[in-house]
Amino acid sequence: MTDATATRDAPWPVSTLSGKLKDWIERLGMVWVEGEITQWGGSGGNVYGKLKDLEADATISFTMWSSVRAKLTEQFKQGDHAVLLVKPTWWVKGGSLSFQVYDMKHVGLGDLLERLERLRATLAAEGLFAASRKRPLPFLPGVVGLITGRDSDAEKDVLRNARLRWPAVEFRTIHATVQGDRTPTEVAAAIRRLDADPEVEVIIIARGGGDFQNLLGFSDERVVRAAAEATTPIVSAIGHEADRPLLDEVADLRASTPTDAAKRVIPDVGEELARVDQVRARLGMRLSSILTREIDRIGHLRMRPVLADGAWIVDRRAEELTRWVARGSELVDRHIERQTSRIGELRGHLRALSPQATLDRGYAIVQGPDGHVVHDAAGAPAGTGLTITLAAGTIGAESLGPLDAGATPHAPGHAIGDALAPSSPTGSAADEPVSGAE
Repeated sequence: MTDATATRDAPWPVSTLSGKLKDWIERLGMVWVEGEITQWGGSGGNVYGKLKDLEADATISFTMWSSVRAKLTEQFKQGDHAVLLVKPTWWVKGGSLSFQVYDMKHVGLGDLLERLERLRATLAAEGLFAASRKRPLPFLPGVVGLITGRDSDAEKDVLRNARLRWPAVEFRTIHATVQGDRTPTEVAAAIRRLDADPEVEVIIIARGGGDFQNLLGFSDERVVRAAAEATTPIVSAIGHEADRPLLDEVADLRASTPTDAAKRVIPDVGEELARVDQVRARLGMRLSSILTREIDRIGHLRMRPVLADGAWIVDRRAEELTRWVARGSELVDRHIERQTSRIGELRGHLRALSPQATLDRGYAIVQGPDGHVVHDAAGAPAGTGLTITLAAGTIGAESLGPLDAGATPHAPGHAIGDALAPSSPTGSAADEPVSGAE
C-alpha cells in the first residue's frame, strides 16, 4: 500500500483504495446505536437485518453471527425498538460496508418512560398543557377533519356514529400511519394541512388503542407541538381509558375511544330536537304563567275604589283646568293693560320730542340756499334766499339782512319779518327764537 497521492497519471489500484477505507473505518471501533429493526432474516443461524433511525431517514445493514445470537437472552423481530453494539467492517473483496453485531437488547420500558417524563416536564413548563389553552368545540361543526389509519376500525366507528347522530355532517379525512417510525411525520403534516383548511372547524385524531410502544408516535414532540400550534380545536381519540399519550395532554378534548370522539363532537339530531321541544314547552308554560299572573293583577287593580269610578279623575282635572284658564286670562289682561299704558307713555314722549310738535306750537325752520338751517342772523345776509318750513307747508323768502336790536320789524310785505313771527295769536316776534331750530 502506497502513501503517494493518487493522480491521473499515477492512480491508486482498487485494492489500495479499498484497503485505506478498511483501515479508516475500523478505527471507529465498537459503538452502541439505537433504532428500529425494519428487516430481520436468518440464514444458517446467522442474522441479516437493517436498523432504521427513529426520526431521520437513515438506515444501516447489520450482520450477527450465530455465535453472538446464541448468547442473546431476548427474542427480536421486525418492528422492535432495540440498541445494538456494532463494529463497522469493510469487505475489501466485495467493496461493501456492513456492521457486525456483538450485543443487542431491547430498549427497556423504563428508558422509554423516563424519556417521556422528561419531554412531558419540558412541554408542561412551556405551558402547552395548561387548561387556559383549551378551546371550546363548535356546537355543530359543518366540516370535521379526521386523521386516522387507512381502512381502520377507528375511521369506521367515527364516520358511522357521527352520521347516525347528524347525517348532514361532512368529513375531510387524511390517512396517516398510526404505528411505527413514520407516524410522527405523517400525523404532524396532516394536522397542519387540516388546520390550514378554513372550512374545517374541528380535527379528530383517532386510533383504535394498542400497547404502550404502538402509541409512542403520538407522544412524539413533533406531533405534540403541531397540535399545540394549531388554531383549530383538536380532539384526541388515540387509546383506551388507560392509555395516555402526550397528544391527549395538549389536545383541546380527550376522548376515550373513537366512538366517544364522534359523540362528543357531533350532537345527536334526535336529542337536539327533543331538547328544542322541551324548551318550547317550558317557554309556553312560562308565558302562560306570566300572562295569568298579570291578568289577575290587573283585575285586582281594577277592583280598587280609585279605579272603580274613574269620573272623579276627570272632574278634578276639569276644576284645575278651569282655574288655570281663569288665571291665564287674568294674567293676559293684566299684561295687555300694562303694555297699553306703556305704549301711551312712549307715544307722549315721542310727541314731545318730535320736530312736528315744535312746529305746531308756532315755530318755523329757516334753511339757507344750501339746505343748512340758519341759526343766527349773520348766516342770512341781505338778499339770501330762504326756505321756511311751517307746521303745515313750506314757503320761500328773501333775507333783508340782520335787524338792529330794538328795531321794529318791517311791514307785513317783508317776508323775513313774517317768517320769524310766531303763529300764536298772543305772542310777539321778540319773545320767540329767530330760527326755531331745536
